Amino acid sequence: MTREIVLEIPARADYLGLARQVVAAAAAIQPRVRDERIEDLRIAVSEATTNAIEAHAHLGSDERILIRCNLGDDRIDVEVLDRGGGFDPGEVESAPAAEDPDRLEWERGLGLPLMLGLADETSIEATDGGTAVRLTVFRPGPAH
Repeated sequence: MTREIVLEIPARADYLGLARQVVAAAAAIQPRVRDERIEDLRIAVSEATTNAIEAHAHLGSDERILIRCNLGDDRIDVEVLDRGGGFDPGEVESAPAAEDPDRLEWERGLGLPLMLGLADETSIEATDGGTAVRLTVFRPGPAH
């Protein structure tokens, strides 16, 4: 059985905390999901939502951002949908390696690697009308 929670927020940083809280609270409903995995999902959703807010700001768009959290039997899927014009994830410049001194000057471009590293599955679909970021965290099987 899948349960869906939908949150629609203005594309403003003031609402980022609300998005994080709603997703974390929804994920905490799922039995057997460890607190660390909920926190991973919370951070990944925060990065996706921040990107969506910035995309809207860049275009001067006042459209809302839609966040869907689906609680399935074996997974939690979160989708962040924006109307910010879309982007190609392959064109995002990679950050320097952690040990590279230039990394200290690097302030942008860490959200995508965070999303990829923190979620079990990540997909980004860009269209002319916006971007859909899907993040999945799998629930562990029952303990025996």
